[in-house]
Amino acid sequence: QVQLVESGGGSVQAGGSLRLSCVASGYTFRYCMAWFRQAPGKEREKVAVIVGLGSTGVAGSVKGRFTISKDNAKNTLYLQMNSLKPEDTGMYYCAASPSCPGGDDFRYWGQGTQVTVSS
Repeated sequence: QVQLVESGGGSVQAGGSLRLSCVASGYTFRYCMAWFRQAPGKEREKVAVIVGLGSTGVAGSVKGRFTISKDNAKNTLYLQMNSLKPEDTGMYYCAASPSCPGGDDFRYWGQGTQVTVSS
């Protein structure tokens, strides 16, 4: 069983930065882990993913601004978000699964952390 707890959300002005953290309890080494976000009235969107020993991918909408990373010693997943835009506003979720599933069918989910970007 894996539990995920996110933190680091908040309110920032456009152009600012935030770093989200997701602490995992349980075995997640080499798991597929990802950050998702959901804005009110919109579908959940996969923002970034990290697989195995460190292969990463990010959505086109955040490429060049967001970076996903993982500290295996701390069992913690990060999302560094720079040059934030109002459209980045939403609830951000951490997710994990033994292997990367299709779409958003991850086995474990955190409770979410709110990010609000004002113009």
